[in-house]
Amino acid sequence: MLLWLIVLPRWLGLGPVPIRLRMGGWRLGPRQRLRMGGWRRLGPKGRRTGRRSPLLTGRGIAQLLALALVAEVATAATVLHPGAARPGEGSVFHLAKPYFPASTRFYTDPDNPAAQWVRGNAHDRRAAVIRKRIADQPQAAWFTDTDQGRVESQVRGVVRAARARGRLPVLVAYAIPQRDCGKHSSGGMANLSGYRDWIGGFARGIGASRAVVILEPDALAHLTCLKRRQQGQRYAALTHAGRELRKRAPHARIYYDSGNSRWLPAPVMAERLKRAGIDRYGDGIALNVSNFNATRDEVRYGLSVLRELRRPRLGAVIDTSRNGAGPTRDHRFCDPPGRRLGTPPTARTGIPGIDAYLWVKQPGQADGCAATAGLFVPGYAFGLTR
Repeated sequence: MLLWLIVLPRWLGLGPVPIRLRMGGWRLGPRQRLRMGGWRRLGPKGRRTGRRSPLLTGRGIAQLLALALVAEVATAATVLHPGAARPGEGSVFHLAKPYFPASTRFYTDPDNPAAQWVRGNAHDRRAAVIRKRIADQPQAAWFTDTDQGRVESQVRGVVRAARARGRLPVLVAYAIPQRDCGKHSSGGMANLSGYRDWIGGFARGIGASRAVVILEPDALAHLTCLKRRQQGQRYAALTHAGRELRKRAPHARIYYDSGNSRWLPAPVMAERLKRAGIDRYGDGIALNVSNFNATRDEVRYGLSVLRELRRPRLGAVIDTSRNGAGPTRDHRFCDPPGRRLGTPPTARTGIPGIDAYLWVKQPGQADGCAATAGLFVPGYAFGLTR
């Protein structure tokens, strides 16, 4: 976007002064440059005129004040700008402020995998570090049990415990049919009908409680491994899941998993999200789940996806559980060595459109290479704390 500010009155000796603003700062108009010593006026072809206005003159101060005001406005109103406006839409897309208050405290499940290992291995020399750095930190609870009755009971138990402690739980629904394309985390419900019943139980378990829901990691990013009919069923499953959660768990925040910055282009992911019902039922997108990409890359990608979606109410959450050292050079995703814990869970992101940094992946759980997927590996967990 170009914002043209006409700085008047004429007695400043400037005439109309175009100021070009972009995200991240401002630029001067085509015939002015700002130097440490003051304004440099340029001739018709960009040649220096030789005239300089000292920085501390009245004119220089007025100019700087005008620029400071414009910069302040630009900083306060962060926007994203699509390459071309769609018919009937404005050319400016405003990002929402982070949804959660900065003081939000997420729930720490006392029965998370790291905590269970620490209780059973209290004399292990690694136990104290794993307890402090991992077990005592808020992290998501994953629900994969394919029994509808059990998953409803499990979800209800977590949200009630979180509510009793005044904390906000993060819940991962992970039972989509053909999950993980038959790879390390394969499984899920056998068919669409079974999944509809399953997600209904999951939603009833939340009920009127507050919760953050991460909806089906990798489900949209993995679409290409499915046949066309199966792809249609997956879109139907995710749309139904969003609808059920919105209906039966009205106070839950629903974040559709959207892969990560190294997977699909933002326009492709945005189109898949729309077909999965995010426009109608979602509150945002989840990024970098179980991956290692740097937070700054995920922020950039997330904002690009939000720009494509053009729904100001949507936000993004980013999994920072294991991205403290970023990815390996070859972007290995399955239990790569030398990784580190990332930013602890917080809603204090300071970035419009980014609702929270979360530990969605439970640190120490294997991806399927160091051990069976989902198994807690104390050696790997301890390595993350180094």
